[in-house]
Amino acid sequence: MNLKRLPLAVVGLVAAAACSTATAGSTDQAGGAQSGYPVTISNCGKDYTFQKAPSRVVVMNGGSVAEVSALLELGLGDKVVANAQSYGASEVDGRVEAIKKLPTGDIKLNDLYDIPREAMIGLNPDFVISTYDGGFRAEAGFATRDDLAAIGANTYAPASSCGAVGTVGGKPSIEDSYALLRDLGKVFGVSAKAEQVIADAEKRVEAVEAKTAKLAKQNAMLIIPGMAMGGEFSSVGGNGIWNDIFAKAGAVNAFEGATQDLFANLSAEQVAKADVDVLVVVNYMSADPKADAQKLFDRFPQWDAAKNKRFVVLSDSVYLGPSNHLAVEAIAKAAHPGAL
Repeated sequence: MNLKRLPLAVVGLVAAAACSTATAGSTDQAGGAQSGYPVTISNCGKDYTFQKAPSRVVVMNGGSVAEVSALLELGLGDKVVANAQSYGASEVDGRVEAIKKLPTGDIKLNDLYDIPREAMIGLNPDFVISTYDGGFRAEAGFATRDDLAAIGANTYAPASSCGAVGTVGGKPSIEDSYALLRDLGKVFGVSAKAEQVIADAEKRVEAVEAKTAKLAKQNAMLIIPGMAMGGEFSSVGGNGIWNDIFAKAGAVNAFEGATQDLFANLSAEQVAKADVDVLVVVNYMSADPKADAQKLFDRFPQWDAAKNKRFVVLSDSVYLGPSNHLAVEAIAKAAHPGAL
C-alpha cells in the first residue's frame, strides 16, 4: 500500500464481491508443483484460462498490500517483474523487507501512484493483478482487461472487490482473504500450498475463538490516526473486514451501527459517549502510533480502554490479505488480558 494512495485502499475495500470459481484439468501436486493446466477461473464476471503458471506478473498499487503479500506468502515472489504495492509496516516478520526487494519495473507512476497504460504494456506481462476492478479503467489511464488480453496477459482483482459487498453473507470477512489465496493458488498451480496457509490460519483463529467464546464481548474502536478523509474522526472503522476480525477475537465494533460505510465520520461527542474497552490503532504514516493511542486516552479518560491502557497497534493484518489471523490474536490479547 503506497502511503500516498490510501484513498484507493478505501475504494478497494468498499468495492465488493463477485464469486470466484475455478476448474482445472487435474489436481496439483503437494508442495505446489506446476500441474493441472489448463486452469480456468471466473473473475469479476468473466472467465480467464491459464495454459501454464504466469511468470511475468505485474502487481498494481491501488492502495493495497493484500495481493503482493499473498504472492509472497505462497512463495511466488520470483514471478513478479513489477510491483507497485508497499506499506512500510507489517505484522509478518520480514514482509516489509521482502516487498522492498521485489522489482518495480523502474516505472514512473501516474498521478494515481499506479502503473499507466503504456508503461504496463511495455512490461510485457502475462498476468496483471489489481486491487480492484477499477484498476483496469481506460478513463483513469490504465490498461484495460481487453488491452492486456491483446498482448496475452490475463487479469485479476480479488473477488471481494468486483462489485457487490463481501463474498460471504454480504459482509467483508476473513473468508475474502482465503478466497484470494485460493484463487492465486489455482492460477499458479500451488493450491496445496494455499490450502495449507489457509488451514494454518484457520487453526490459529479457531484457537482464539475457543478461548474467548464464553467471555464477555469487548467493545473495540479501530482508528487510523494518519488518515483524514473529512472530520477529525472520519477514519474510525465502520463496516470492514475488521468487524469479522473483531468477532473472532471476542470483540465487537463499538461503531458498527453508526454507518453503513467502511468508515464512520463521527463527532467528538459521539466518540466521547461510546463505551470503548479496547483501542485498535492502525499504523499509517505515523511517527509514533503508541503516542497516538495515548493522545486518545488523554482526551477520553472515561473509556475503560483508557483506564486500563488496553490498546494494540496493527498495520496490514486488519486488511484483506494473508495475515488476518495475526490481527485476531493481537486484538484478543488486548481485549481479554490473560485469556490467551
